[in-house]
Amino acid sequence: MTCPETPRIPSQRRPAGSCAVPLELRAVVCPGITVSVAACLRYDPAEPYAVYLDNHTDLDEPITWMFARDLLAAGMDAWAGTGDVSVHPGTGATSQTLFIALGGENGTVVLRAEAAPVKAFLTATERIVPFGAEPRHLDLDGLLHRLLEERPPEPDR
Repeated sequence: MTCPETPRIPSQRRPAGSCAVPLELRAVVCPGITVSVAACLRYDPAEPYAVYLDNHTDLDEPITWMFARDLLAAGMDAWAGTGDVSVHPGTGATSQTLFIALGGENGTVVLRAEAAPVKAFLTATERIVPFGAEPRHLDLDGLLHRLLEERPPEPDR
């Protein structure tokens, strides 16, 4: 894991460092059949509410999904999410597993991950930006400045 294990300085507005952990996911093709998918969970404190899941398939570039860090954290303990992304823990024989469902135009894929590395990833992200402290890490002034500088496109005449 490339995530820092202990914080060096207290959290600041723009903390240094990001976090990434490689994962070996299993895409559930049908009951009892899975396919291995190399993946990476990433976190960047510049976008404190988001996590990224890069799925490395046979394409030149990975397929990247962005969703809420809170959604991933909530899904460690109970079913979380509606719409395109949902996360839930396994039960019984799969109790050490986390299921991530990603839906799109062409259907939904259910990915199975070991829960331990995902939990370690979330712990590392919390060391970078504690849960609840995300607003202190947003550059709202910079965003507002960029939005006000952009000119709307000229209407066609």
